[in-house]
Amino acid sequence: MSDPNAVSPSLHEPGPQSRLLLVDDQPINIRVLQQIFSSQYSCFAATGGVQALEFCRRTPPDLVLLDIVMPDLDGYEVCKALKADAATRDIPIIFITAHTDALEETQALELGAVDFISKPVNPAVVRARVKTQLTLKYQSDLLRQMAFRDGLTGAFNRRYFDQQLPIEFTRAARNQSSLALIMLDVDFFKRFNDRYGHQAGDDCLRQIVTTLQQQLRRPADLVARYGGEEFVCILPDTAFDDAMHLAHDLMTSVQSLVIAHADSDAARVVTISVGVAGCTPATGGAADALLKLADSQLYQAKRAGRARVCGQLLQPAPHDTPPAR
Repeated sequence: MSDPNAVSPSLHEPGPQSRLLLVDDQPINIRVLQQIFSSQYSCFAATGGVQALEFCRRTPPDLVLLDIVMPDLDGYEVCKALKADAATRDIPIIFITAHTDALEETQALELGAVDFISKPVNPAVVRARVKTQLTLKYQSDLLRQMAFRDGLTGAFNRRYFDQQLPIEFTRAARNQSSLALIMLDVDFFKRFNDRYGHQAGDDCLRQIVTTLQQQLRRPADLVARYGGEEFVCILPDTAFDDAMHLAHDLMTSVQSLVIAHADSDAARVVTISVGVAGCTPATGGAADALLKLADSQLYQAKRAGRARVCGQLLQPAPHDTPPAR
């Protein structure tokens, strides 16, 4: 059973699940690092700066070991690009380079790198430094998640949702993938609180979040408390039809909890109304438009009688047309 207070599946202590990206244009240097780390962590390789950026944006690693001198983008440019992107700025970067100049090291640290190691590397030293940075990242991620959790339900909070939606929208546009949003509201929840008391209402919300989290099994999916008895789910790489199917599953699973609600006009048990919005690679536009559409679909579901799902695919943004001459 899913624990609503558990940390995200992507959060883990340093170990085999930790993902290292080794970036160097010389294959022999990558092989050396793989020999040092492959028994402890999952290692991935990139032989250029552009390839490294693409990897980090697609599947962010836990730490990057980065060379400075490369033929396409040098290490400084890669570091600068990663730190400028909200989706990758928290990835720790350790420069591993033949450079030993103090000015080079200063520049690397000023750009946001966490460490600077000169070649040839000492295996014991580089292992210790990597483990230290992975431990610090885990602790930082844990504190960040605690700050982004709703205290009552264990779902992510509104602040985290507001941060993540633009990131996921931008990532979907960059990767040419679909993105879906589900907004849901507990039907006649004020009446529930008035009849059964706020303690029962709190327990009801916790049960609903647990049920939602059980249905959203992929690590990238998330549930956030949007406000009061309203929740929102971000579903990366999810087609609109799949999101609609999931929305019906969510509605059914909540109703299957059989939480008595004698004062509901929708059913004799607690139910939810659900709005779904989806976008495709051709959609364009902005994250706010997707959120607005999901909210309007939730309103349609409530207006149509509640305890139902309404959804719509976001239409492509109109292209600017040149003024008439």
